[in-house]
Amino acid sequence: MKKILEVLRFGENDIRFHTDFDPVKNPALLPATTSDVAFSMATRLWGGNERSVLAMLRCLTIADIAMSVNRKQMIHWLEEESAILARSFREAMAEFQRSGGKVFTFAPGTSPSSEKN
Repeated sequence: MKKILEVLRFGENDIRFHTDFDPVKNPALLPATTSDVAFSMATRLWGGNERSVLAMLRCLTIADIAMSVNRKQMIHWLEEESAILARSFREAMAEFQRSGGKVFTFAPGTSPSSEKN
C-alpha cells in the first residue's frame, strides 16, 4: 500500500503533508494516479464520504492556487488537464456501455446495494 496523500492538523496553524510518491523520480506516477483517483471517484470504491473528502480537496486546491506564482496559468492548466481526463473518461464509459456494460449513478453519500457487484 502506498500513501497518496496524508494531511494532518497538529494545531491551529500546524498542518503537515506526507506522501510515499516522489514525482521527481517517477513523473509517470502523476497521470496514472490521477486516472486511478478519477476511476475510484466514479465507482463504489469512493466509500460514501464524498462530501467531506471533496471539501478538503477543494481547500487544498484553493490554497495551492492562491500560493501559485501565476494563478491564471495554473487555473488554465487545471482546466485543460481536467477537460482532457473528463473527455477520456466519458468516452471509456460510453464504450463500456456499448459493449454491454451497465453504468449506475449514485448521489454523493449513497452506497450501492451490497447485493449487486
